[in-house]
Amino acid sequence: MRRAIFLDKDGTLVENVPYNVDCEQIRLTHRAGEALRRWHRQGYALVVVTNQPGVALGYFDRQAVRQVAHRIHRILRDEGVPLAGFYDCPHLPGGVVPEFACDCDCRKPQPGLLTTAARELELDLAQSWLVGDILHDVEAGHRAGCRSILIVNGGETEWDMTTALRQPEGCAANLLAAQSAITEYSQVRTERTPEPCL
Repeated sequence: MRRAIFLDKDGTLVENVPYNVDCEQIRLTHRAGEALRRWHRQGYALVVVTNQPGVALGYFDRQAVRQVAHRIHRILRDEGVPLAGFYDCPHLPGGVVPEFACDCDCRKPQPGLLTTAARELELDLAQSWLVGDILHDVEAGHRAGCRSILIVNGGETEWDMTTALRQPEGCAANLLAAQSAITEYSQVRTERTPEPCL
């Protein structure tokens, strides 16, 4: 079984443009390409896990999300990096599209996107990491049995760290810094107190 880096999409892997499905606006975040190439060389499978509530809200349909996924596959291919999978949650309680206006086990902070990816792609969750820019990402990673890194870029607004599930193993300014932190953590192989995020 392979280890993986699970990547939140908006604000982590690609620049955050709210509810964006315009493929021309999809661009990797600062220094993301270098981080992805390093992870690939280290043998990590790269998997996107993203909440897409715009489907439930009626802003766009699932076909638009699939087109975005294809665009990200192409961008990473151009960076010399394969994307192992793209998993999205279209649900949102209170949404306007009845099919998707519901509770689910895949909307982060629930772990369903990660556990489904692990089952389908034969990934070792205990040796994997979730990297995201809000604490719901961190919690989803921990619920799935991964370690987590928080990208501190202004995406998190609530800062509710009242449970251990929402306390990351570390924080980073961007994906390249996250890659370095994960490499360092893996080399040390000791339990460490999460570093402060502020």
